[in-house]
Amino acid sequence: MALLQISEPGESTAPHQHQLAAGIDLGTTNSLVASVRSGVAETLPDLEGRHLLPSVVRYRADGAAVVGHDALTAAIGDPLNTIASVKRLMGRGVEDVKRIGEYLPYEFVPGSSGMPLLHTVAGDVSPVEVSAEILRLLKARAEETLGGELSGVVVTVPAYFDDAQRQATKDAGRLAGLNILRLLNEPTAAAVAYGLDKGSEGVIAIYDLGGGTFDISILRLNKGVFEVMSTAGDTALGGDDVDRLVADWIMQQSGMGSDAGHVDMRRLMQTARTAKEALSTVDSTGIELVRDDNAGWSGELSREQFNALIAPLVDRTLGPCRRALRDAGIRASDVQSVVMVGGSTRVPLVRERVAAFFDAEPMVDIDPDKVVAVGAAIQADILAGNKPDDEMLLLDVIPLSLGIETMGGLTEKIIHRNTTIPTARAQEFTTFKDGQTAMSVHVVQGERELVEDCRSLARFELRDIPPMVAGGARIKVTFQVDADGLLNVTAEEQTQGVTSSIEVKPSYGLSDRAIETMLRESMETAAADRDARRLREEQVDADRVLEALHSALAADGEELLQAAERKAIDAAAKQLDEQRQGNDYRAIKRAIEAVEKASSTYVERRMNSSIRKAMAGHKVDEFNSP
Repeated sequence: MALLQISEPGESTAPHQHQLAAGIDLGTTNSLVASVRSGVAETLPDLEGRHLLPSVVRYRADGAAVVGHDALTAAIGDPLNTIASVKRLMGRGVEDVKRIGEYLPYEFVPGSSGMPLLHTVAGDVSPVEVSAEILRLLKARAEETLGGELSGVVVTVPAYFDDAQRQATKDAGRLAGLNILRLLNEPTAAAVAYGLDKGSEGVIAIYDLGGGTFDISILRLNKGVFEVMSTAGDTALGGDDVDRLVADWIMQQSGMGSDAGHVDMRRLMQTARTAKEALSTVDSTGIELVRDDNAGWSGELSREQFNALIAPLVDRTLGPCRRALRDAGIRASDVQSVVMVGGSTRVPLVRERVAAFFDAEPMVDIDPDKVVAVGAAIQADILAGNKPDDEMLLLDVIPLSLGIETMGGLTEKIIHRNTTIPTARAQEFTTFKDGQTAMSVHVVQGERELVEDCRSLARFELRDIPPMVAGGARIKVTFQVDADGLLNVTAEEQTQGVTSSIEVKPSYGLSDRAIETMLRESMETAAADRDARRLREEQVDADRVLEALHSALAADGEELLQAAERKAIDAAAKQLDEQRQGNDYRAIKRAIEAVEKASSTYVERRMNSSIRKAMAGHKVDEFNSP
C-alpha cells in the first residue's frame, strides 16, 4: 500500500534506501520525538532514559540557550529568562499576548512584524526562535539515537491552529534545520497510532486536551483511509488553565496577593501543577508554598475540591464536542471509540465527563503523552519512502472557512470549514465599474457574513485588467490549501491571462478563543447576519443601478426623454438614494424596482437607438448571413 503523497512533491527517495525520519510532538508542556525502528514506532529517550522533554528554554547572559530539564529546574530562580508554554504564544500578536499574559512572568516587547518578542538577558527572542531551540534539541536526540542525519520530519500541531500558527511552527522547524515533510494535526496523528496498531474501523473521536490547547476531531476509519469528518476546539484551553485555577485557590487560601513577584508566581504555578498531577492518583494532597520572603503556607486540597474547581473548565470542552458531532452529522451514540490524547486527560474528572458524554469508556491503551509522537513517526516513515507498499490516506479538514471580500464588505466563502485538505477551489468574479483596470483581493477567514466580523489574512492587487464595461471582465480567484493547512491565493483575468498571487503568511494569529468565538457567533447571529448581508447586497445593487442610470442620462437623457419622463426618473432615483442610506433592505429593493419601472420606457428607447445606430449603412440581409 502506498501513501498518497499530496503535500510536498519532490521528496521521493531511492526505492531500497532506508531514510531516517522522525515524528515530533511539539507540545505546550512537554515535547517528544519518535521514529520507526525495526518496524515499531517508539519515542526516543535522552541519555538518561527520559522520553519527555520539558518545553522550556532558559537564556543565559553568555547567549547560550539551555533546553529541557535543566531549564525547568532553573525556572523558579530565573523566571524572566526561562520561557515555558511558548506554544501558546505561537502565531499571536502583541495584543493577543497581553490578554493571556497576566500569568506569564515575562517581559514582552513589540516586534517589527507584529510578533511579540520576549526580553531576556541574551536579547529579545520571538516564540518562533524559542520553539526552534526545542526542535533543535529533539533533532539532535534523534540523529544521535538513529546514527545519522534525518531526511525529514513530521511535526504535529493542534487541529485548530490557524494559518498563522501553522506558519510559525513551520518557520521554527526551518530555523532548527529540519526538513518538514508535513504538519500533521495532533488528533489525526493519534488516529494513525491507534488505527494501525489496533486495525480499527468505524467512527472514532479524538479528545485531545494538552497543556495549552484542546482539540476534538471526529474521524472515520475505513481500510487505511483516515477521514476527518469534523474538528473543533479551543487554542487557549488546556492543562495550564487547570494549573491557574489551582493557583488561584492557593492564593485565596494563603492570602497571597496578585502583586507577587515573578519568582513567587513561578513557584506558585509549579506548586499548583504538582498538586494537580498528584490528585490524578490520590484522594487528597498536601500543599506547601514557600515565598521569596521566606513566608510560608501549608494546606490540603482534596480531589473533591479539585473537581469542583475545574468542573466548569472540563465542561467547556464539551461544547466543541457537541459542535463537532453536529458538523459531522452524527450523534454521540454513533461514536464507537474515544481516544484520549494529552497529559491533561489523566485527570479523573476529564475521563469521567468524556465517558458520560459519549457513553463509551475512553481508550488509554497508548500513553496519552506519547501517542501523538508515535503517529507522527509512522506518517514520517511513510512520507520518507520507507514503506512503498503501505497504503494509507490521511484526509484532514480545514477548521475555518476561507473567502474574499466583495462589494459592500460582504464575505464570499470559497472554501468552507471542514472541507477535506489538501484542496483547491476557484470562483469567478467581475468588475464593478466601467473601465476598471485593477482589482483589490482581500482574503478573509471566518464564518460571518460581513468582512468586519471575520479575520483579515492578506491583501493583494490584480492589475492590467483590460478596460471593459462593468461586469464584462472575468476574474478567476483560486484558493489552494496544502496538506499542512497553508493557503495560496491566485487571481487571473481570463481574457488576457494576467495573474497575481500571494502565499498567505500573516504575522500573527487569532486571539484567545477567537476561533471558538467566531463559530459560536456565526450560529448565534445567523439571522442578524442574514439580514445584514441582504442589506449590503441591496445597497450594492442600488449603487450599481444609480451609477448606470446617471451615466446613461448624461449620455443621451436630453435626447431621448421628455421633461415629465425625466422628472419621474429623477424622483425615483432620489428616493432610491435616500433609501440606500437606511437600514431597511426591503425598502431599498422596492426603491430599485421603482427606478426600473420609471425608466423602463427610457431603457427601451436606448436599446432601439443603439440598434438603429448599429444598422445604419447596412442591409438586413447582412445580419442574417451565416
